[in-house]
Amino acid sequence: MRIVRHLQHWLGGSGPRIGVVDFVPEDHPIRQWSDTFPWSEMVYAIDESIARRFPKQTHRGRSAISTRVLFALELLKAETGSSDEQICSRLRTDFAVMYACGIQTVEADRNQAHFVLPEVLSQFRTKLDASLMEELLQIQATFAMEQGLVSPSHLMVDTFASEQGSQRVNDAATLYKAKKKSSRSSKQ
Repeated sequence: MRIVRHLQHWLGGSGPRIGVVDFVPEDHPIRQWSDTFPWSEMVYAIDESIARRFPKQTHRGRSAISTRVLFALELLKAETGSSDEQICSRLRTDFAVMYACGIQTVEADRNQAHFVLPEVLSQFRTKLDASLMEELLQIQATFAMEQGLVSPSHLMVDTFASEQGSQRVNDAATLYKAKKKSSRSSKQ
């Protein structure tokens, strides 16, 4: 389903249609980040999970906001360290964020403050459970390996930022020291 249909309530502006891709350079970090995701597979997995766990009671009312938009906002929120309000505001003003959300053209009403209300993003987040997140991670990892973006060999990721050469204790260092100590004691 096209994203424009889901966001038609704010795409009804009277100005010329603006192509989002024309404003986001190919080397922009958010564009490069966005291009690494298999969006259609991930959106399909989210939609299937939500439909199974939260059956729709009625078909009345306005169309829901696209899952792609909400999921991209949720990922960007975490990636940029933004609040719900900040990332929803950036969707209104930042072409790179629009690009990541899959929006191709914009013709917006200048008087509207938000395209997606922060409350909607919060409601969407409550529907993402641990098993769905594991499935999405698997989809992303498979896609990244198929595209040659990562190696299939095991990686060790240190999630704590530290200066190069610092003597910080982490699990890998502790394990290394334990193995080294164990081999020394077995030789004695």
